[in-house]
Amino acid sequence: MERIGNLPLSQQRIIYETIMNEIDVGIHVIDTFGQTIIYNKKMMEIESLTKEDVENKDFLDIFMFEEGQGSTLLEALYKKKHSKDVKQTYFNNRGKEITTINNTFPLYENGQVIGAIEISKDVTKLERLIRKNMESKGNTRYTFDSIIGESTAIREVIENTKRATRTASSVLIVGETGTGKELFAQSIHNGSDRSKGPFISQNCAAMPETLIESLLFGTKKGAYTGAIERPGLFEEAEGGTLLLDEINSLSPPLQAKLLRAIQEKQIRRVGDTVDRKVNVRILSTINEDPIEAIASGRLRKDLYYRLGVVTLFIPPLRERKEDIVPLVDHFIAKYNERFQMEVKGLSDEVTQLLLQYDWPGNVRELEHIIEGAMNLMIGEDLIDVRHLPFHFRQKSLSAPLSSQITSVYETGPSDAIEHSVEEQQPLRDLKDYLLEAEKMYIKKALERNKYHVTKTAEKLGLSRQSLQYRMKRLGISAK
Repeated sequence: MERIGNLPLSQQRIIYETIMNEIDVGIHVIDTFGQTIIYNKKMMEIESLTKEDVENKDFLDIFMFEEGQGSTLLEALYKKKHSKDVKQTYFNNRGKEITTINNTFPLYENGQVIGAIEISKDVTKLERLIRKNMESKGNTRYTFDSIIGESTAIREVIENTKRATRTASSVLIVGETGTGKELFAQSIHNGSDRSKGPFISQNCAAMPETLIESLLFGTKKGAYTGAIERPGLFEEAEGGTLLLDEINSLSPPLQAKLLRAIQEKQIRRVGDTVDRKVNVRILSTINEDPIEAIASGRLRKDLYYRLGVVTLFIPPLRERKEDIVPLVDHFIAKYNERFQMEVKGLSDEVTQLLLQYDWPGNVRELEHIIEGAMNLMIGEDLIDVRHLPFHFRQKSLSAPLSSQITSVYETGPSDAIEHSVEEQQPLRDLKDYLLEAEKMYIKKALERNKYHVTKTAEKLGLSRQSLQYRMKRLGISAK
């Protein structure tokens, strides 16, 4: 220790020990044998140990590291490695998890390593707070980086969605089941200035009509038998985002009450007489054509205009098949990590089957297919046809009916179906058949009317907006 002025050695030691124990960083020094020789007060607090627990004891007898992760302090001693601002998570001999940010380096005398020192900042509590915050926000782990796909269709939607993060306007997300509507909703929330507020999601079809109103708006004590004073989702989402999934499943009276809440930015609990102001951004989803939902009475027109200030149409997977391979790569990596496997990809035959299939269940169905296939693999590198779920093999190996769809426009559906049955062609799912038939029929109608959308809509008995929605959903360009 360097001499401090003319002070006696005893006073110098007091100064040294005071500095070591009062600084707000942990100090841990080991000698050439890996035994602790200096261990300050802050380090004791960080690691929940005493000096007696650690000093003059072998480092690896006290601390444990997860498989594949080493100690930065031992690397400094044995590998002469300098580390700066390295985050490290490890455990003491009582099983407590510790997370620190470390600066670590070897100690030299005459060119020889005589030990190593680690200077640590405690971030254990910060890590826990971050985890807790993520949980309280409804696990909003998705951002725009989570959306897989490079197709023109999906990139266009992503760009439009990013623009929607700049304001607090309501957004209606339209898409078939399994297209990833909530993924887009979470990305909007996490990309907006409300990202620090709560994100609360509620599937409106998952709750009975008698409960959904009190769930959304809250209840006043005594409003009905057993009712307690409880805030609803609007109040719980204060300052953040409320996602209402399958909005078309709400009853007309409840849609009217929701419209009032959005317009006036205030709600009234069930059984109460007091209005409460709320500051919430509303995102909503619908899994059908909103125009058809309005026409059939499942969605109020005035609510649609209020919810759809910004309307996003998420393309189904069959309209962006070039994204299937990158999606598969993503899901294989995900389940490799979860199942501790090393699957490298797909066989050529499986790749062709996936590209030919129409994916009525969209991205969700694709993920389930990959997960199911990997559950049946034992040591293989590639997913083969025999690994695919039985129901998928049955559907995907059926002969396509697209060759019959042209005749539907010319001769009518009954002739085409009779022709199909006569030839004993394997029948596909009715929904898939009708979608293909609809696409071909609209294409033929557009051709006959020289791609005049308004005239075509009139001939088909549709509104212009409804035809445009169908064209977008089916991937038909107006040329």
